[in-house]
Amino acid sequence: MAVVHPTDTERAPARPTVDIAGTAWPMYKLEALFAGAVVCLTLALITGSVQIAVLAGATVAAARWLLAFARA
Repeated sequence: MAVVHPTDTERAPARPTVDIAGTAWPMYKLEALFAGAVVCLTLALITGSVQIAVLAGATVAAARWLLAFARA
């Protein structure tokens, strides 16, 4: 028979969060949204092409989100 000792379990390290409207958002999500917005606005100003800016911003945001989620 297996015996479980709940006091011997290790907890995963807590991720830093920010409280937005009563909901805890992980920091990596906010960083991804900010990075995507900065890239989008910068490319829109530089290139004048909204299509390229939106695609590049979405790519940067998704990459940052996935890398941070996979790392933690």
